Amino acid sequence: MTDKRLSLDDLVGELRSGMTIGIGGWGSRRKPMAAVRAILRSDLTNLTVASYGGPDVGLLCAAGKVKRVIYGFVTLDSIPTDPHFKAARQRGAVEATEVDEGMFYLGLLAASQRIPFLPTRAGLGSDVLRVNPGLRTVTSPYDDGEELVAMPAINLDAAIVHVNRADQRGSGQILGPDPFFDELFLGAAVRRFVTTERLVPTDELPAGGPIQTLSISRLLTDGVVETPGGAHFTACVPDYGRDEAFQKAYVAAAGEPDAWAAFHRRFLEVDEAGYQRAREEAAAERASATDGGGAR
Repeated sequence: MTDKRLSLDDLVGELRSGMTIGIGGWGSRRKPMAAVRAILRSDLTNLTVASYGGPDVGLLCAAGKVKRVIYGFVTLDSIPTDPHFKAARQRGAVEATEVDEGMFYLGLLAASQRIPFLPTRAGLGSDVLRVNPGLRTVTSPYDDGEELVAMPAINLDAAIVHVNRADQRGSGQILGPDPFFDELFLGAAVRRFVTTERLVPTDELPAGGPIQTLSISRLLTDGVVETPGGAHFTACVPDYGRDEAFQKAYVAAAGEPDAWAAFHRRFLEVDEAGYQRAREEAAAERASATDGGGAR
């Protein structure tokens, strides 16, 4: 069987400027943030990003990597909006294709099934059609003759998802209660990549949880990268939850240029090992400050 192990640099080396890239996860949950950080360090630009968006979208917009975003939402979950994406939208710095969450799902499903569109009632009677004038409707060929929205396939050049466990052949296991639509991102893409908290032998995957947790087939994977802590600061349950303190620091820094420059130098102008050290140091500093405050 093929050994599909890659490094983060190998993964980014498979990408090209101008690509349409799907990023798995949901809001600030189980995002492949190590891969996003690697893209930030690259010279990739002019990307179209398709995502149930969170800080992945915000960071890529802040770095000027993005031409267009296709999304159902962009949120940090416990914080309603990502500040960098909000700023990019307000400046008109990125093109936006904003659709209903179910429409986004159908776009991925159509692409994974290699069909041009799927019909839906979602979007009818709303501003979705107004803000997306390229959307079309179709008439049912059956006796009902109902008019439906034709949600086009979201065809991806590449997709990246993050899982709890994977083997070297590319099978992936999601142990948390949030599989979402990661397998559809991979199915909709030409090149498919999985990042994982831990690589394990294949025979250990069934022991990690119910068979239903093995949601990523090796047939949908071209490369797998072991990235412990690779979803930080988003959640990767049960390995770790969302780092709320770090997320608040991210949002606070985004609102002030000098603070953002300092955040960028400390956490984003370093490789992944440097990022993980820096975020651990930041956590220790917060804990020390809290202990010191309690002692006074």
